Amino acid sequence: MLKFFATLRERAHTAEMSHEFPEGITVGEIWASLGNEIPALAAHRDRVAFAVNHEYVKPDYRPRNNDEVAFIPPVSGGADAPWMGSISIGHDPIDVEELEQEVANPAAGAIVTFSGITRRDNVGRRVLRLEYEAYEPMALSEMRKLARESGQRWEIVRIAIRHRIGVVEIGETSVAIAVAAAHRAEAFEACRFAIDRLKEVVPIWKKEYFEGGEVWIGCQTSHPPELH
Repeated sequence: MLKFFATLRERAHTAEMSHEFPEGITVGEIWASLGNEIPALAAHRDRVAFAVNHEYVKPDYRPRNNDEVAFIPPVSGGADAPWMGSISIGHDPIDVEELEQEVANPAAGAIVTFSGITRRDNVGRRVLRLEYEAYEPMALSEMRKLARESGQRWEIVRIAIRHRIGVVEIGETSVAIAVAAAHRAEAFEACRFAIDRLKEVVPIWKKEYFEGGEVWIGCQTSHPPELH
């Protein structure tokens, strides 16, 4: 099943359609084929993200039969700034090296990466695992906002952010932010701002499972975020 939203839905004159494609075809190739079949979609050829079964995927992802493939135009809030890299939430493990490679650029003299990792001990408790829950549409919107703000405050070349949801085991990465800039000071400051702001405003919640119990971290003591 293929799904379209917002301007793509209007241009395709449908919110969804069934379509047969050759086995092994990528979502990028499916989108290119649709652009040929429905000329009105061609104007958005390079400005669409892809999702399969509610998870963002790269253009070279090969969906299986009966997968739901969604074509997603830019979200509300304006076009992405030139320093915006990928912003994503998902269940898959985070490849920090891949994130660094994404922001690498000949104009960058420094890349700073933050990785949040599940630790074994917390406030005297032996942690077994963490589990993250997100209000995904809003979380992605807020992550894009803070990435845009990072570039407005500091002269950065590129920023990319990943956050996991679901179970994150001890030693695994739950969130990663990579920032490339011409100079290290801007890269450090922008990266620190991004993770601090993410923890403050992005609707992602963490549940800690420990020996003898479980608790939602921060929900008992934190105040609503300050809006700017």
